Amino acid sequence: QLNRWLPLVKWLLAIPHYIVLFFLVIGAVVAVIVAWFAILFTGRYPRGLFDYVVGVIRWSNRVTGYAMVLVTDEYPPFSLE
Repeated sequence: QLNRWLPLVKWLLAIPHYIVLFFLVIGAVVAVIVAWFAILFTGRYPRGLFDYVVGVIRWSNRVTGYAMVLVTDEYPPFSLE
């Protein structure tokens, strides 16, 4: 059961996530570029870069689901897991 009044402040509660995600996304863009060269020369996506990029995408999706899509009232964790 979702809280009826929480959507009025969810976007405010998500601001710290968006600040952290801003810097993580910049790092993810760099990681994707580095991974592209690694794939080009080795034919394999480095596991650490893959885990980082997937973690950033997961985090972003959790925050978007919480603050914008309003599918959950559970505050998303600050985690790449």
